[in-house]
Amino acid sequence: MGDPTEGVERECSGGGNDKRIISLPVKEKVIIDTDPGIDDAMTILMAFESPELEIVGITTVFGNAFTDVATRNGLLLCEMAGYPNVPVAEGHHEPLKGGKPKIPEFIHGSDGLGNMFLPFPNGKKIEKTASEFLVETVSQNPGGISILALGPLTNLALAIKRDSSFASKVKKIVILGGAFFSSGNINPAAEANVYGDPEAADIVFTCGADIIVVGINITTQVQLLDSQLQLLRSSKGKHAQFISDSCRFYRDWHVQSDGVYGIFLHDPVSFMALVRPDLFTFKKGVVRVETQGICTGHTIMDQGLKIWNSSHPWIGYSPISVAWTVDVPAVIEFIMERLMKS
Repeated sequence: MGDPTEGVERECSGGGNDKRIISLPVKEKVIIDTDPGIDDAMTILMAFESPELEIVGITTVFGNAFTDVATRNGLLLCEMAGYPNVPVAEGHHEPLKGGKPKIPEFIHGSDGLGNMFLPFPNGKKIEKTASEFLVETVSQNPGGISILALGPLTNLALAIKRDSSFASKVKKIVILGGAFFSSGNINPAAEANVYGDPEAADIVFTCGADIIVVGINITTQVQLLDSQLQLLRSSKGKHAQFISDSCRFYRDWHVQSDGVYGIFLHDPVSFMALVRPDLFTFKKGVVRVETQGICTGHTIMDQGLKIWNSSHPWIGYSPISVAWTVDVPAVIEFIMERLMKS
């Protein structure tokens, strides 16, 4: 993010004829591309509580839930946050190569929110598709829109296909995806978001935009344990009860799957790379995605450690920033503060 002290100048009158120029902070305009999802819901509510951000739209995609369920959840979360007029654009219902996506109901529940089965939202999705909304909004604000991508990258890949200048007009894209030099979470080779649409991920990673990728090698280091979840529940946070209730289902799956008595904070940690990149270190390199075979969805980064003597599929593409280390205590402190905000 840019310098938070930068802003719009406004003339302010003091006593008599005295006039002073004050600088008002400029909010980062963000579109959240998401598949809510319990940790997506946490992130969306955090984003709306973040004074440094202006959420200009939500675009939805399959992943933690089917796309229509993700859209319903996006509308619910906007209303819950007090921003019912934020546009929600429904995205693609399947990967670029086609086929019905596999939805992990055993992780996020059949409703995507831990089987809370909340009432339907009052609001409606907009008529534009997610890719249309992305292209139109970025084109109207060249260099002024960042995207936080929390699910499979199908919508972004379609936006790039729709508008060849999209990558040059978007400010930055912060992505939750990949498992860099670590085991995946959908299988040993792949992370779920990239595996959900590997062709789309490869298009986005190589499009030339300013991209930050946070893989599960980073996000699994950051956990909210039972004691912290209880602290959240007992707080006066505006959304603390909802988050705590939805996390029960998610927490129980973590115990069974990973032996973690708490939850991984995949999406909130990726959000942190947008608002507090100073809490990470990054390595730059070209990233490609395997799109077939036993290692489908595997993210492979050229770290620039060798001068190659021959051409290969990583040559000729722009490097992206891959999160390499994270300040775990500082990230948890920041997330807890936002989640408990009253």
